[in-house]
Amino acid sequence: ILHLIYSRFFCRDFQDLGMVDHDEPFTRLLTQGMVLRDGAVMSKSKDNVVDPDQMIASYGADTLRLYEMFVAPPEKEIEWSDSGLEGSFRFLTRVWRLVSALCPVVAGASQNVLGTMPLDDAHRTLRRKTHESIRRVSADLYPRVHLNTAVSALMELVNDLYAFCERYALAPHAATARQGTSTDQVPTETRAVLGEAIEVLVLMLSPFTPHVCEELWERLGHAGGLVTEAWPTFDPEVARADEIVVPVQVNGKLRA
Repeated sequence: ILHLIYSRFFCRDFQDLGMVDHDEPFTRLLTQGMVLRDGAVMSKSKDNVVDPDQMIASYGADTLRLYEMFVAPPEKEIEWSDSGLEGSFRFLTRVWRLVSALCPVVAGASQNVLGTMPLDDAHRTLRRKTHESIRRVSADLYPRVHLNTAVSALMELVNDLYAFCERYALAPHAATARQGTSTDQVPTETRAVLGEAIEVLVLMLSPFTPHVCEELWERLGHAGGLVTEAWPTFDPEVARADEIVVPVQVNGKLRA
């Protein structure tokens, strides 16, 4: 209602004064879906609302934000599920454990060497996933505004980072991580590829979980906060796969 009042009255006055050149106070409208509980729209009158303070006390504000963005496309109705918070909390715990464990490894690593030194298949694959994730998340945020698939792409990147770390015994698990590994023992290209992927992950996750990401960004050795950082850009050549699989179907059945 306030948007309508503004656009019909105040915006017209601003137009007459030459202060704006459009009829509406926005160029694009996204109407979000309703939140349901037990099949009914949440409402105080129906006494079916949830207490955010209790969830924030148990899981943190970022977990609640992430769950709301990930549970469904923003324009769709969603059925609220308290158990869904557990999944978002576990994901953020994995991100925290991963980045915290790799901070000493990637600290001070120069990413300028990535375009000059040869990389093996594993390193190229992780770089490709990093740049592909930038492309996917950027497109999902704008113009598609598919926040849930943007989070899914970040989850895939985290899975690939864990797999890469397991391969090189850098995983943040006591059973598999190198004991007493110093930065000098990690190859330069590994530190550079991991540093790029970790920084991209934290930057792109920050719109969904700003508090956790600000803390991780500081731990990575950056000053000034995430608000001063530019959104990452992807290299189409790096994001392009060397091979693709093309499924062949005949009458709806997979043939090759």
